[in-house]
Amino acid sequence: MEKVFAPDQIEAALYQHWEAQGYFRPRYPDADAYCIMIPPPNVTGSLHMGHAFQATLMDTLIRWQRMLGKDTLWQVGTDHAGIATQMVVERQLAAQQQTRQQLGRDAFIDKVWQWKAQSGGTITQQLRRMGASVDWQRERFTMDEGLSSAVTEVFVRLYQQDLIYRGKRLVNWDPQLQTAISDLEVLPTETDGKLWHLRYPLKNGEGLMDKGFMIVATTRPETLLGDTAVAVHPDDARYRHLIGQHLQLPLTDRLIPIIGDDTVDPAFGSGCVKITPAHDFNDFAMGQRHQLPLINIFTRTATLNDQVPTAYQGLDRFVARDKIIADLKTLGLLEKIEPHALKLPIGDRSGVVIEPYLTEQWYVKAAPLAEPAIRAVENGDIEFVPKAWENTYFAWMRNIQDWCISRQLWWGHRIPAWYDANGKIYVGRNEAEVRHTHQLADTVTLTQDEDVLDTWFSSALWTFSTLGWPEKTAALQRFHPTNVLVTGFDIIFFWVARMIMMTLKFTDQIPFQKVYVHGLVRDAEGQKMSKSKGNVLDPIDVIDGISLDDLLAKRIQGMMQPHLAEKITQQTRQQFPKGIDAYGTDALRFTFLSLASTGRDIRFDIGRLEGYRNFCNKLWNATRFVLMHIEGHTLQASASDNTIDQWMQLTCQQAAADIQNCLTQYRFDLAAQHLYDVIWEQFCDWYVEFAKVSLFSDDVGNQQSMRYQLAKTLEYLLRLAHPMLPFITETLWQQLRAPLQLTDDSIMLAAYPQAETIEIDSPVMTQVAWLKSVIVAIRTLRSELNVAPGKKIPLLLQSENLQDQQWIALFTPQIKSLARVDSIDWLAPSQTAPMAATQWIEQLQILLPMAGLIDVDAERARLQKQLTDAEQWVEKLQQKLGNGQFVNNAPAEVVAREQQKLSEHQTLCSQLQNQLQQLATLA
Repeated sequence: MEKVFAPDQIEAALYQHWEAQGYFRPRYPDADAYCIMIPPPNVTGSLHMGHAFQATLMDTLIRWQRMLGKDTLWQVGTDHAGIATQMVVERQLAAQQQTRQQLGRDAFIDKVWQWKAQSGGTITQQLRRMGASVDWQRERFTMDEGLSSAVTEVFVRLYQQDLIYRGKRLVNWDPQLQTAISDLEVLPTETDGKLWHLRYPLKNGEGLMDKGFMIVATTRPETLLGDTAVAVHPDDARYRHLIGQHLQLPLTDRLIPIIGDDTVDPAFGSGCVKITPAHDFNDFAMGQRHQLPLINIFTRTATLNDQVPTAYQGLDRFVARDKIIADLKTLGLLEKIEPHALKLPIGDRSGVVIEPYLTEQWYVKAAPLAEPAIRAVENGDIEFVPKAWENTYFAWMRNIQDWCISRQLWWGHRIPAWYDANGKIYVGRNEAEVRHTHQLADTVTLTQDEDVLDTWFSSALWTFSTLGWPEKTAALQRFHPTNVLVTGFDIIFFWVARMIMMTLKFTDQIPFQKVYVHGLVRDAEGQKMSKSKGNVLDPIDVIDGISLDDLLAKRIQGMMQPHLAEKITQQTRQQFPKGIDAYGTDALRFTFLSLASTGRDIRFDIGRLEGYRNFCNKLWNATRFVLMHIEGHTLQASASDNTIDQWMQLTCQQAAADIQNCLTQYRFDLAAQHLYDVIWEQFCDWYVEFAKVSLFSDDVGNQQSMRYQLAKTLEYLLRLAHPMLPFITETLWQQLRAPLQLTDDSIMLAAYPQAETIEIDSPVMTQVAWLKSVIVAIRTLRSELNVAPGKKIPLLLQSENLQDQQWIALFTPQIKSLARVDSIDWLAPSQTAPMAATQWIEQLQILLPMAGLIDVDAERARLQKQLTDAEQWVEKLQQKLGNGQFVNNAPAEVVAREQQKLSEHQTLCSQLQNQLQQLATLA
């Protein structure tokens, strides 16, 4: 075994071995099934910290359940990521001075498949680096044949049941990508905008506060040309007499009505709101209520179309804005301009302002699908963890809107709808089925819909389509419903809710029993990690390490805002002056687990990695110590009646019970803390040190028993740690296979430790807790007196408690060894102790004689400080107990407790004063 833990020398080869041996596949057909579906990452992507965090949580659960003997399946796969993938390939074409339109649809799709074959597996290789024990033989892709067939089947059935329709409504429109996008792909961005106050002339010119116009405030004056009304609150005394009259729409020859609507805020601007139903979601709803016309004034690229006056046709929307304002000013129709903070909707991929745009799109009627999905959570069939997220789910589902599922792209699942020359729609699984169903002759020309489906549509089928639906496969029957979905709170609406709706609709089953909702990984200051902030961390760089120069190159390469490069460079140099060290996968995983609390934000501080890398080193070195002492010896299994062995066994069982309880509740952070404590604090810092007493004794039988107990305990802890720390535990466990005659081929196939009935109040636990406190007390005295670590010291003890004397006799070898004590002598209760530093363990007084051992002046200062603190406590307690109101009103037990404290501190003062007097004799 190597002297130093070097993750880079074990991880890759070990993972390849696991995968080659098929350890990740389901292997216990007679056991209960346990299944997790991986949230499919984009095929275009690479592993980011959120992916790595999520993969760690899922892998911990899968490895734990596999070791519990469950027939486990962690289903892996990737999403085709319509917009993102199309953009990647289009950029490649642009570099060759080509466009997808020049290639044509079929040739472009071929190019995308070629790119996927060459570069699409990046993230799957990175998942391997994280130790993800997924069943790679079952890897799926949302565009593969089976999943594509499932998507088509769902679309056709929903259409046949009148749950999918084609309609003209507003969507989030990206003018650069020229497609509808989902709300998730729109980033509300704070910006300093303006509020323009415009004058809309009244038709009859009669006075409104002696003016012949109404003042309308707007942040988007370019949409004025699409206005079809001005709205006021019906109870607004300023304007209610004008409801029903008309205004002359500036810059046009149209008249628009003044309407009353309860949704208008009289306090915003002038209290008059321009209504543009074709270019604002709120206005669209108001337009529906008041039967207002819909006038679309934009093209697909956000230039003004032929529905506006000739002077503005063909202008970019923001150029048109400037011209409209200039023209209104010339006409005297610009009242004023004010600064105004607002949130602009920005496309997360294109970076341009998103337009509400009126187009023909395909929609799913969501309300009928939502009803059973709401009931499934209400009745507890599906449980959110933490439970508070159910409120978020209900709030959205009970007010759900129809879902726009079409996208104006080429890459994706093409909508299975065909049109004849008259525009009549035919939906079917393929054109042949359409012709057969509708008895269409070959002479009838059919054209398939150009649009593709939103990628959330295919991923909504993920739990059952990946298992072979619509066929009744063995995998579907075995592993569905799945056990838990691990996901971020940001996609509860876009994915979780839609999976529940679709799965209930098409399988009559819930997709999963629990939804564990985790927070989002942010940087150490709580900032979202993003390229523009220059704070992105690549988990592979944390695992392998990266130089400062390479890190800088990654952070500023291909920036959308190059002017930020200098700031990002400066921040990076300050944070990582020497780059990032290599920490290995296990340390990164354990850091993630320790951060997985129930909060919304997960602040990733790379400084914590250092501590958890040290934890791995500690476990490695402890194993080397055990192996060194069992080498060349035959281990014989035997029970131990040794108090310390029994304490360690009970401690391990308690840790196993605590960790299993935490994992059952998805408290990964607490599970990690329990594991850290039992391995570092209890095993390494205490048990190994106690073991040395037996190993270095003259008792051969004691030595032999301790070798076995050490090896057996370590093996137990390695199995306990394996789901969280897979690489180091497998490596170390393999070293113990031969000495302990273990029969499993891999630690992941070994049984997870099960806690037996634990005696929390066992005398063994009490005795060793007392022993540890004695050793800590002696070590504290040594430290305070600056006694050299290697120097052995004499010890004096004094106690009237017979149990103290019995336990000291029982544990004398351990005390002498761990506290570096040369001799232990008892003083009679009445005997006056020599000048000594003192610690108390209940009734046991521990005295370290100071003659010739200490710095008298330093010890005097220490005692004087303790005396001052004790005297202050006495004064406080005397004041409290001298307060008649407290003594008369407080419960009797509280008063008695305070009196006991006073007595203890008075005794301590007396003892300290006595020690100071004795110290004077040494001066």
